[in-house]
Amino acid sequence: MILQPLQYLLGVGSGAMVGFVLGLVGGGGSILAVPLMVYLVGVRDPHLAIGTSAFAVAANAATGLFNHARAGHVKWRCAGLFALAGIAGAAAGSTFGKAFDGDKLLFLFALVMIAVGILMLRRKGGHGNAEVKLGRENAGKLVAYGLGAGVFSGFFGIGGGFLIVPGLIAATGMTMISAVGSSLLGVTAFGLTTAANYALSGLVDWALALAFIAGGLAGSFLGTRLARHLTRSKDRLTAVFAGLIFAVAAYMLWKSYAAAWG
Repeated sequence: MILQPLQYLLGVGSGAMVGFVLGLVGGGGSILAVPLMVYLVGVRDPHLAIGTSAFAVAANAATGLFNHARAGHVKWRCAGLFALAGIAGAAAGSTFGKAFDGDKLLFLFALVMIAVGILMLRRKGGHGNAEVKLGRENAGKLVAYGLGAGVFSGFFGIGGGFLIVPGLIAATGMTMISAVGSSLLGVTAFGLTTAANYALSGLVDWALALAFIAGGLAGSFLGTRLARHLTRSKDRLTAVFAGLIFAVAAYMLWKSYAAAWG
């Protein structure tokens, strides 16, 4: 598929929107990457949109991982085992996803968006063990949760942070901030695995991915700066964004259902 220059500009704008939301409200913003690729940029092939966005989301997650690592929020051993198990799952999930009907995949993706919106509304800071370490008591759980999150992430071509964060907490009892920081290693690994699998089938537009990443970096910078001044409004912002997710999901359900079963 040959894209026009305007579509690449829209890719920059789409990346900026996703990056801005991620910087403003945290995890969940990348769920908009695929619908923006399909319905705003105009990538007609859902699989090409998923493969391209997977690489872009992985790159943005790597930037976030660097920032959290500098702040000491990453539990590397726990996160590493989780990510290694998930890579195998992401490879299997993305292989199945490539073979799945594109329009039906978008329909299921919209249902996932609704679940993400609900989880965002229910997300709370909570407490946890700040000194958690990898050991026999949590290694098996990390592998199991990692494998499951990887399959899901690979199938839908998403970062999967909304699954990885609670998975890390359930497996180890770590704090929310450590889970958020550690989850970005999994998001990066799963996204790169999915993108590589899709690239083998020629389903990644690298120029569009780079445009999306460039916009994402700028948007993330602006969103993060604004978030510092809106700390007291964070819950309200999250609720507004969840509402946006529900609206986009409803539109996707309508469009994809008509294409897949109409």
